Amino acid sequence: MKEADKKNYEASIKSQDTEEFIDLWFYRPLGYHCALFFRNRGIHPNIVTILSIILGVAAGICFAQESLRWNMAGILLLMWANLYDSTDGQLARITGQKTRWGRILDGFAGDVWFFFIYAAIAIRTTFQPIPFAPEYQWGVFIWILCSFAGFWVHGSQCQLADYYRNIHLYFMNAANGNEFHNSINEKENFAATPWRGNFCWKIFLYFYISYTENQERMTPCFQQMMASIKKRFGNNIPEGLRREFLQGSKPLMKYTNILTFNSRFVALWLSMLLGELWLYLFFELIILMGIFLYMRHCHEKLCRTITKKTEGNE
Repeated sequence: MKEADKKNYEASIKSQDTEEFIDLWFYRPLGYHCALFFRNRGIHPNIVTILSIILGVAAGICFAQESLRWNMAGILLLMWANLYDSTDGQLARITGQKTRWGRILDGFAGDVWFFFIYAAIAIRTTFQPIPFAPEYQWGVFIWILCSFAGFWVHGSQCQLADYYRNIHLYFMNAANGNEFHNSINEKENFAATPWRGNFCWKIFLYFYISYTENQERMTPCFQQMMASIKKRFGNNIPEGLRREFLQGSKPLMKYTNILTFNSRFVALWLSMLLGELWLYLFFELIILMGIFLYMRHCHEKLCRTITKKTEGNE
């Protein structure tokens, strides 16, 4: 890669601290070339996001089929969807077409993929025998399990991982962390936006307020830390405090990456090959939930420590 291309590529990713190994090795380099392809044809990043949603939905439909050929097609489609999920952000950064619509739509894309994936797991598994109780079928229980895993567990894990990455970027550089939002500002935006001519945007904002409120409920010590910092320093966070937070936050970025796409993709792929889709749910509910709780514990502990130092210096 030429020096100029290398600089443009580095500008297309958020930060080395917050990128996952497979993303840096595969999705980001390929996504950069896709972004150049779309840029040269005047295609907006939001169109790429919509394409990723269509591909992810198609993958879920393939997973609902009891055919290894269809399932492998679904795996390839899901990889393609994730590639475009990488491409849209890179395209937005290299063209300067970053918008609030794009930010919210990008987060919405993964939720749509996995809605169809969980539905496919439930459809495929309903009439299968329960491995540890073969005299019974999964029945309605698998639908309850998929709903719980998809709407609560998966959602909470991804929301907190996304929040921690954006917090880390904010402490690196407030301009890089411009996706670090709070519910108070979002409510003000909602109230200031008229319904006339903005109906769809108002609906998006309504759900995004709920999204940010849930992130804030899961991070009480971080909220207290930010309130203490703002009270003492305003918006000018001292450099020493930034470094201390980043030093504690950086080791946790590997957990945020585990809780996002790639580890789920590998677990789903292995479950498909084994023909036991319920294994993916147990990976989600046991292994990923354990990582989620440990990550949250460490981050909140870091925030409590910094809050004590900040308040102790007043």
